[in-house]
Amino acid sequence: MLENSEKSEKEYQKARKLIPGGVNSPVRAIKPYPFYVATAKGSKLYDIDGNEFIDCCLAHGPVILGHNHPIIKQSIVDQLNRGWIYGTPTELEVRIAEKIANSCKSLEMMRFVSTGTEATMSALRLARGYTGKNSFIKIEGGYHGAHDAVLVKAGSGVSTYSKANSAGIPSDFTKYTLQAPFNNIEAMAELIEKNKEDLAALIMEPVMGNAGPIPPEGNYLHEIRKLTEENEVLLIFDEVITGFRLAMGGASEYFGVNPDLATLGKVAGGGLPIGIFGGKKEIMEMVSPSGPVYQAGTFSGNPCSLAAGISTLELLGKENVHEKLNAKGEKLRTALSEIVEDKKPGYSVSGIGSMFKVFFGKKPRNYRDALTCDLKEYPNFFHRMLKFGVFLPPSQLETNFISSAHSEEDIEKVLEAYRECL
Repeated sequence: MLENSEKSEKEYQKARKLIPGGVNSPVRAIKPYPFYVATAKGSKLYDIDGNEFIDCCLAHGPVILGHNHPIIKQSIVDQLNRGWIYGTPTELEVRIAEKIANSCKSLEMMRFVSTGTEATMSALRLARGYTGKNSFIKIEGGYHGAHDAVLVKAGSGVSTYSKANSAGIPSDFTKYTLQAPFNNIEAMAELIEKNKEDLAALIMEPVMGNAGPIPPEGNYLHEIRKLTEENEVLLIFDEVITGFRLAMGGASEYFGVNPDLATLGKVAGGGLPIGIFGGKKEIMEMVSPSGPVYQAGTFSGNPCSLAAGISTLELLGKENVHEKLNAKGEKLRTALSEIVEDKKPGYSVSGIGSMFKVFFGKKPRNYRDALTCDLKEYPNFFHRMLKFGVFLPPSQLETNFISSAHSEEDIEKVLEAYRECL
């Protein structure tokens, strides 16, 4: 652990008595205890013990323009002065919906919710309501939030019915959840053919985020689009991570593939809680009150989140932010590949845009490949990097990010850390 972390340890001991595991999300459960952040600015985190870290976790994705951005902060402050919850519609809802529809061509209509979990849960309910069918496919290792139907693990087959990945989930809740490996169009075609009579949708991350990042190979996404259209299966892109990060139009724009429905979050809220699901008008009009598919939420379309989101999207739309950021990511991955080849030739570098990861094994094509990496050694590496002043996600199976606030000096320090710590 960090040499100077007494205050964080003290807070953790108190937290363990009040909060399960001492943390409010399992991804924050760093052994022997996490560091507690006091403040953040730009590319840096500062903990309560006075340690400074270059942040390559970035709250697992939302912080694309850097922490504590002054323009985004001012938009939140301005909204706070007007009020932060009304329980009524606001003009902000229309403004941000217009911006999103102009950027994300597949989102003709949309509904705002509070989390990515709500967005994916609602999208799947809508797909079932629209098609009248029960089953859906997800990618093995793909993460779509923590609701019962998607919190599953793979069975023994290549393509399989799923088993609950958590206590407290009845088997009946997952019996309609099917899985197939990423980057394997043959397995997907076989699974769809066997189950298409009752198959409502395929939900997938266009780039796997919670196992990687693992990008799609070749024409995989185009083949997926063709396969789902031919079999009248709705295609749902979970772009909670990739939305507004790879491009203004997300992975859909980046790869040139338009789904029937999509979910957004993270970047779209400027760092405040948000979730969005949307898609073709004829499908979205099934959502209540215009249709029979129920969805509701007290905090849906929260004005502070929407104000932060509007500012973020306006900033991203200026000065070729994505072009510059993605070029920075490509430069970082190229340099990392050279370091890995020199230090750990059995390891590999994966990523796309401003997403990257060093895998402790061969470059994975899917989740099962990722599981063959040295998962036990990664936590030791994580702590070495932390002592060097670089904060990465504490799991091998999570994505690293950079933001537009990461300077050339930051990138060089990150690379130097990898040279020293691998």
